[in-house]
Amino acid sequence: MREVFFNLGGSPIFSMFYIIFLLALLVVLFQLFKGIKQWHRNNQSSRETQHVKVVTKRTKMMTHYTNNNNSLNNAGSSTTYYATFEFKNGTRLELSVKGTIYGQLAEGDQGYLTFQGTRFVAFERMNP
Repeated sequence: MREVFFNLGGSPIFSMFYIIFLLALLVVLFQLFKGIKQWHRNNQSSRETQHVKVVTKRTKMMTHYTNNNNSLNNAGSSTTYYATFEFKNGTRLELSVKGTIYGQLAEGDQGYLTFQGTRFVAFERMNP
């Protein structure tokens, strides 16, 4: 059995490519399954609205490259925006927010956060 698995196609290079391909496929399928599971969990959660304070904001930038004739070319970039909210009892929740919402939030803002599981729904700022 061992010889059959490692001699797929007769060449060790082909066998190594096959193993790496299967591992990459498993990683992609695992991430897809994890995302679908979280999406389903969020949909099953009830919407909650609670008084919070914005304590931090951060961004995560990713740059995508393409390989064209052995040279790397910038194919684009994307930015994910996050805000951390603190509840009255001191617990914190970091949520991904749209860029427009991120731009409107300031650290120290207080208001009512509506969320569903790990999904940001809305933030209504209270007048100071």
